Amino acid sequence: MGGVEKQRCIIDFTLSSLLRRKGKNGALLVVYTLVVFLLASVMLFTQAIRKEAAAVLADAPELVVQRIVAGRHDLIPLDYMGKIGAIRGVRAVSGRLWGYYYDPLFGANYTLVVPEEQAGGLGEIAVGQGVARSSMASEGNIMPFHTHDGRLVSLTVARVLPASTELVSSDLILLTAEDFRMLFGVPAGVATDLVVAVANPAEVPTIAAKIARLLPDTRPIARSEILRTYDAAFSWRSGILLAILAGALLAFLIFAWDKATGLSAEERREIGILKAVGWETGDVLAMKFWEGSVISLSAFLAGVVLAYLHVFVAAAPLFEPVLKGWSVLYPRFRLTPSLDFAQLAVLFFLVVVPYAVATIVPAWRAATVDPDAVMRG
Repeated sequence: MGGVEKQRCIIDFTLSSLLRRKGKNGALLVVYTLVVFLLASVMLFTQAIRKEAAAVLADAPELVVQRIVAGRHDLIPLDYMGKIGAIRGVRAVSGRLWGYYYDPLFGANYTLVVPEEQAGGLGEIAVGQGVARSSMASEGNIMPFHTHDGRLVSLTVARVLPASTELVSSDLILLTAEDFRMLFGVPAGVATDLVVAVANPAEVPTIAAKIARLLPDTRPIARSEILRTYDAAFSWRSGILLAILAGALLAFLIFAWDKATGLSAEERREIGILKAVGWETGDVLAMKFWEGSVISLSAFLAGVVLAYLHVFVAAAPLFEPVLKGWSVLYPRFRLTPSLDFAQLAVLFFLVVVPYAVATIVPAWRAATVDPDAVMRG
């Protein structure tokens, strides 16, 4: 019998043997799949949300300059624009107005931003989908705000931002510079921070260093630093989940090792019969290897497919609050499917290879014992 035909016969016998013990193997497969599903969901969600953040920040300013007073972010004088604009390599400098507003009625924090292009007329605002849901606002409605000095003012919702932008605009309110300064009491001549456009992106670190020397009370922040901060935040959050799941993984490994290494009397008797009818030790080991491979590969593929559906179809309801962060206004969006094959390879070698190898050790011990002794035992 050829080698390929021989292995096909061994696989056929292995599958029939697994079906004879479908209760034990089915329970193991369910637990195995659940563990792979949980670990793969965390990996897929973290990778996808990182890519979404990178895509969003691709249009972020190359360099942001903040003023620091007593270690805290403070308003920056617009006079600094002239000094920064005089630095060689700086293409343009502009001031930004943005801040946070807490709505006690709905218990939500809104991000108020003055856009570069006029969002509407005086007294008009544009709101994100999350703001519209939480405040039940629609076009033409009014939203009440308390100003810095306690006065109650109403602004008209001119439009609701499209759902396609919800990842970045869920808690966003766009308004005019005059309304912003009125709400927060920000005087003319200052901004929240400055945005610097650089002619050559390779010179961003050099220009940032020059700004820090020229204006010692400022902190230049490059786009790459913001990306690293987001990446570290998502890595930290996914690390928390993986640490929590490590206990479940350890329990599963102990369970799988016990199932794989502890041959039942029926399995030992089966190996003794196979040896008695002419099977070689190598054939028995091949059978147990295929048995472990079938279970582990089935669990791995099922777990990864379920994780894919959980993350990219159902929007990861199990892990969304932890990995997105706490917020009243969760953005509703579909993650773009993204697979990191290096991470899947690590997961494969972590959960598949050890189990497949573990099934061989007890089989080798039983296969090297005299068949009569095994069957009598």
